[in-house]
Amino acid sequence: QVQLVESGGGLVQAGGSLRLSCAASGLIFRSYTMGWFRQAPGKEREFVGSIRWSPAVTNYADSVKGRFTISRDNAKNTVYLQMNSLKPEDTAVYYCAAQFVGAVRYDYWGQGTQVTVSS
Repeated sequence: QVQLVESGGGLVQAGGSLRLSCAASGLIFRSYTMGWFRQAPGKEREFVGSIRWSPAVTNYADSVKGRFTISRDNAKNTVYLQMNSLKPEDTAVYYCAAQFVGAVRYDYWGQGTQVTVSS
């Protein structure tokens, strides 16, 4: 059974930083591109960024470029989202997801972790 478990969310002041983690189990980690998404209240879920297995090519939404960094520890089956210079508009539930290499859709999703940025 595939599980993706996010952690690291919380409340932070604008300009602060948080690091989210997503631990994956039940899948062959190297076979998946890992992505981060977020959903703010009343808004649709949006793509934040992703990282491939090898090479570890990353891709980011324009709204987070230069502030967020995705990395992965393949030995720990864990992907990270380092968020710096946080803004109130970054407030959302953040989800990690796994996309099988070559697939169009993300196959597996975590339960989400809340990030709240106060002004």
